[in-house]
Amino acid sequence: MQRRAITVSGIVQAVGFRPFVYSLATKLRLVGFVQNRSGVVYIEAEGNDTALDQFAEQLRCQAPGLSRIDDLTWQSIPIVNDAGFRMIDSDRAELAQVFVSPDVATCLDCRRELFDPADRRYRYPFLNCTQCGPRLTIIHRAPYDRVNTTMAAFEMCAACRAEYERPTDRRFHAQPIACPDCGPTLQLLDEMAMPLDEADPLESFVAEIKQGNIGALKGIGGYHLVCQAGDDAVVNRLRQRKCREQKPFAVMVRDWTQAAKWCVIDEAELQLLQSSRRPIVCLRKRVCLRRRKDVAGISDAVAPGNAFLGVMLPYSPLHELLLDRVGDEPLVMTSGNRSDEPIAYEDADAAVRLRGIADRFLIHNRPIHVRCDDSVTHIIAGRESPIRRSRGDAPMPIKLPFDCSQPMLAVGGQLKNVFALGSGSNAFLSHHIGDLNHLSAVDTFQRDVGMYEQLFGITPRVIVHDLHPDYASTRYAIERAERDATLAFAVQHHHSHLASCMAEHGIDGEVIGVIFDGSGYGNDGTIWGGEFLIGGYRSFRRAAYLRPIRLPGGDKATKEPWRVALSYLTMAECDVEGWLSEIDTVIRPRVVSVVQQMIDRGFNSPWTSSAGRLFDAVAAIAGVRQTVHFEGQAAIELESLALDVDCEKTYRWNMTNAIDAQDDWHPSLDTRPLIRGVFADAKNQVDKRLIARRFHNSLAAMTVQTCIQLANSASLDRVVLSGGVFMNTLLTTLVAEALEAKGLRVFLHERVPANDGGISLGQLAVAAHHGQC
Repeated sequence: MQRRAITVSGIVQAVGFRPFVYSLATKLRLVGFVQNRSGVVYIEAEGNDTALDQFAEQLRCQAPGLSRIDDLTWQSIPIVNDAGFRMIDSDRAELAQVFVSPDVATCLDCRRELFDPADRRYRYPFLNCTQCGPRLTIIHRAPYDRVNTTMAAFEMCAACRAEYERPTDRRFHAQPIACPDCGPTLQLLDEMAMPLDEADPLESFVAEIKQGNIGALKGIGGYHLVCQAGDDAVVNRLRQRKCREQKPFAVMVRDWTQAAKWCVIDEAELQLLQSSRRPIVCLRKRVCLRRRKDVAGISDAVAPGNAFLGVMLPYSPLHELLLDRVGDEPLVMTSGNRSDEPIAYEDADAAVRLRGIADRFLIHNRPIHVRCDDSVTHIIAGRESPIRRSRGDAPMPIKLPFDCSQPMLAVGGQLKNVFALGSGSNAFLSHHIGDLNHLSAVDTFQRDVGMYEQLFGITPRVIVHDLHPDYASTRYAIERAERDATLAFAVQHHHSHLASCMAEHGIDGEVIGVIFDGSGYGNDGTIWGGEFLIGGYRSFRRAAYLRPIRLPGGDKATKEPWRVALSYLTMAECDVEGWLSEIDTVIRPRVVSVVQQMIDRGFNSPWTSSAGRLFDAVAAIAGVRQTVHFEGQAAIELESLALDVDCEKTYRWNMTNAIDAQDDWHPSLDTRPLIRGVFADAKNQVDKRLIARRFHNSLAAMTVQTCIQLANSASLDRVVLSGGVFMNTLLTTLVAEALEAKGLRVFLHERVPANDGGISLGQLAVAAHHGQC
């Protein structure tokens, strides 16, 4: 006989781990206890050697599906001779790092209860158990006990209390446990957010949606705006009210078989759709969404000009009930906000901001403490490539292949902001905060930074930020470092991208990094974005880049691709006047003249090597789009056209040497021949789809050839692809497959986004390898 003190760390709290330990110990006839301590599960188990060995083995192999064991250690301690095995209350005396599970989609057991007329929770919108339900969005502070969540105000009835306290029950210590007798309730509000007296608020809400109205639905991490996806008029009305002219909406459908009516779904995409994370999955549209007589249609206005449709399945009991009553009809399910604002999550704020958009509000009285958008993802080259990492993912830590010697906060960038806390070998990435262009988003960013620090018990001694001085996140980092007497550490934007992909794959040493995005502040003070880097965490060098052009008007050019096209055409010595006379645009001649002078004189026209702007220029020259309504629109539409044709032709390009702003010589990919080819095809009225495909083929071929040259010269065989341009499925697939065919190892983002939503991980990685940090 012996007694062992066992410590289990990882995702082991709020996931049914203690009931699992209790059941396993009881089955093996062990005595002792299990307890949540801050950050770990602590077990004292007593019995014979064989039973204890089996216990340790089964702890590792049979742990609950939502758990993740990072470490399991034990030591022998004196025998106590307990009477049995117990579960004891959490220990609040210690202050150590904790792990909080993300919000989890309704499990199969709870779903069965939801639709079982004999069950006491039949059609109850807030049922959950230890394997599903809200976590991050309801927690105030650690540890994850009911008193520290927004469920504290709901006193359990006798039946729920019995389940909560019964160690063998599926709801043992399920903190959000509730039922119709003691839990949250639904309420319907009118268009002015005033209460309506409805016997069945959900049924009335569904009736409004079916009548062509727009609803505001309070979900897990915030409000959604909901309408019929097949109704052109209501979808366009939602766009008008929401001030979201063309950016795609996501849709929610009852199950994957419904999604398959409008989209092509492979096995990897099916697994994502049905996973407990329940993200929005970007699926390739079938040829026609609207004209099949046997199924309800999806309006072209849901995702105009896009080859992909963002689809998700119900992930809460309320969503399950909503889709059950709607039936086979797909619903637009988009964030509850006006364009570019943070999603509404507090009832009073939603009543103000969504008034004038929603015709009805379906709300409930369980407060949301942490605003959390839906995650968005897709499959590239057979691998998941996240687009937005949020609900269902955050705040799951990413295990680092190194240790942060000091607690760190990496504040991310300006767009698609995600911050990260680093402690030991763990990186805790926040949920998606969004673009920090609005004061409300900056306020949310600051609030949530404080909440994460308190939740995980991390007080940063180093604050890591981007080089760009005008980012709101950079200003926050510098001001806070001065206030708190901590170290502020700057990391170049594209170095962060490189290090981010390396960190998530556990890569050390040097790699070739192809970093293509819209913009990033370069070491030479110019705007980078078409970079070939060689380096690792500690340092990098700029090995090659796309030939820079003038960006007339700076940020204004990102919204008006014709400006970028004009700059490229001028550089390539094309017939600019002829092109301007032919494009279908309302650009005034006087404006064109001013922009041309800006390019010629370099006035308010910084140099940029941006690959994102190259996409814009090609889209404008080909006549696809002269202005955009959201970031990346021109590139998305260009890719969508290219996916429609199968063509292997490319345009010409050159490799030349160029000198940068720091008087350093680098290989430069000269795109002037490519631009001339696009211009000639457009002038000859070649099909836009062929132009788009030839451009993708060309950029992929340029990238591959450059990587091979760098691999040979630097004796490297590893290539990482990062930056927002590598959200492009076609380009990424072409590049990855060609490089792998040449024997190079290619690494794509699989856990954090390739776009700026992943750079905070890279910021942590670089800072952790820097001596003074």
